[in-house]
Amino acid sequence: MGVLFKEVEHIIDRQYEAEQKFLAEYAEGNYTIENPYVKLNPYLIAPLTALVMFEAAKPAFAKVTVKGKEAAGDYMYRPASDMIHMVLPIYGLYPEYENTVIIELSTGEKKEIKIQTEARPEKLHKPTSIETTPEYFEDNVMFVSPTSPALTAAYDYAGDARWYNTLNLAFDLKRARNGRLFVGTDRLVAPPYHTTGVYEMGMIGKIYKEFRIPGGYHHDEWEMENGNLLILSQILERGTVEDYCVMVDRETGEILKTWDHQDVLPVYPTGGSGSQDAHDWFHNNAVWYDKKTNSLTFSGRHQDAIINRDFETGKLNWIIGDPEGWPEDMQKYFFKPVGEPFDWQYEQHACMVLPNGDIMCFDNGHYRSKVKENYVPAKDNFSRGVIYRINTDDMTIRQVWQYGKERGAEFFSCYICNCEYYERGHYLVHSGGIGKKGDEYLDFPGAGMTEEIDNGTVQLSSITVELLDDKVMYEMHLPANYYRAEKLHLYDENDRVTFGKGQLLGHITSTEEFLTEAPAEPAGMIPDEYKAKIAKEADRIVFKGSFEKGTLCMLNLEGKNGTPTRHYFVPTTKRPFLAMCVGTFLEHDARAVEFPIGTENIPGEYEITITVDDKKYETGVSVLV
Repeated sequence: MGVLFKEVEHIIDRQYEAEQKFLAEYAEGNYTIENPYVKLNPYLIAPLTALVMFEAAKPAFAKVTVKGKEAAGDYMYRPASDMIHMVLPIYGLYPEYENTVIIELSTGEKKEIKIQTEARPEKLHKPTSIETTPEYFEDNVMFVSPTSPALTAAYDYAGDARWYNTLNLAFDLKRARNGRLFVGTDRLVAPPYHTTGVYEMGMIGKIYKEFRIPGGYHHDEWEMENGNLLILSQILERGTVEDYCVMVDRETGEILKTWDHQDVLPVYPTGGSGSQDAHDWFHNNAVWYDKKTNSLTFSGRHQDAIINRDFETGKLNWIIGDPEGWPEDMQKYFFKPVGEPFDWQYEQHACMVLPNGDIMCFDNGHYRSKVKENYVPAKDNFSRGVIYRINTDDMTIRQVWQYGKERGAEFFSCYICNCEYYERGHYLVHSGGIGKKGDEYLDFPGAGMTEEIDNGTVQLSSITVELLDDKVMYEMHLPANYYRAEKLHLYDENDRVTFGKGQLLGHITSTEEFLTEAPAEPAGMIPDEYKAKIAKEADRIVFKGSFEKGTLCMLNLEGKNGTPTRHYFVPTTKRPFLAMCVGTFLEHDARAVEFPIGTENIPGEYEITITVDDKKYETGVSVLV
């Protein structure tokens, strides 16, 4: 029967085709404010957005109001300049609702438009509770990016979803200086969650750029003042992950500079947290650039360490964390605590340097000790946002603020989470990785427990809190785990919809080839039991199958018409991951295998065969790359 084969268009190509289609429709009509062109979800992946277009009688300023279910839920914006060709993005629609949008022009003309949205998808979770006021929250929304079955979404003051995205987007979501969003791509490079890179996406859902990184992307990114991007990555071929950072040119996607943490830190088992192994010895989950000191601050979950490095030289400046277990020659980098109360952070996330030089992070508190015999179980533990004041002259550290310890186990997240600083005394603390199995709080990431989530034996939740002068002004509970929370305005005057095809920048890694083929006997077409699937994408071939652990499996690209034959070993023994930060890429079948082959450097025509143990199977698939 062969395998299931399909050519998968990149989302950039799909969006360009959709854009060309709706622009052609618009060009064929005679659209005015009385008869505007309305396109719901114009870029296919943001169902609560729309585009309204028409020709004004003369240049005019526009005012757009998306009506809420009550007056406090209204979203209003004014484009920054007058226009005659009106291109008006609409954000903040409700799901499964007949929305009202009002367009007003400075000429006095006015139009009310009705937009019916589609049914609410199951993975668009509703908050189980939300407490705030519209006066405090104003016209903001709270974005959350999932690590368990859920959608990247944004919620208003009342807990209503006013934006969501249907792609399996990963990790951090940030607003760029041009008003667009940065977020991890949905294309897996290596298990369990390392993806090709970072999307630059408008709120309308249009992807303007994909920045591809040879080692893949994870966790976090940072936009420099000149627009270049710091992106967390790894060198996959050396067998470790999440210990490398690259700086990428904003225009070309080329790598300009790198920082390798193996250059400045001892690796496994030095400084090990309770989740450390040799493969994931540092687990870098955040990057922050501080202009005043021209330095980079990184969070290393698996060494319970926040480290600071010189931007130019990469030299290690200091380490925040429990120094127990670190060698003598590293002790000079650690701070000595002064004052009470004081607690070290453990397996932290989202480190940042505040305007006054203080260091803020989310202290997950996982195990809350470097010594196994002293590990604190989840039921007795706590997570929190914390601010430390450091003195690099005498190498002392003082705890100056925290929130979360007083809430105990109900606020405990052994993984993920973040903090945000708005101004002194005004903070966000997002405990996004709460898990319970029955009455017991989880000591390990629940995102990887797909079967238990499905059958309801494991319950996941998130609590997002904002505080102003230590008073809780906002608290939202969601029934899923979310990596980070980010409060943003839906509308940003810099985020203008521009037409044209998005860009694929940078490169994905060249997949390691094996020079010899495993000996095997021809065995005809591959059996259905292996559930073989092959997808051809713009820049790679992705093979999926189902194999028992330890099965020898090779994917062979049999060259045709002078193209050399290539062989690739497909791992079927999965590495155990102690930090399942994102579980949304996991298959329910424990035998499931996904293996991508980068095709940028292997042009030619191929027939694909699969070697399984001592048998070689045909797939019936030929590809031209």
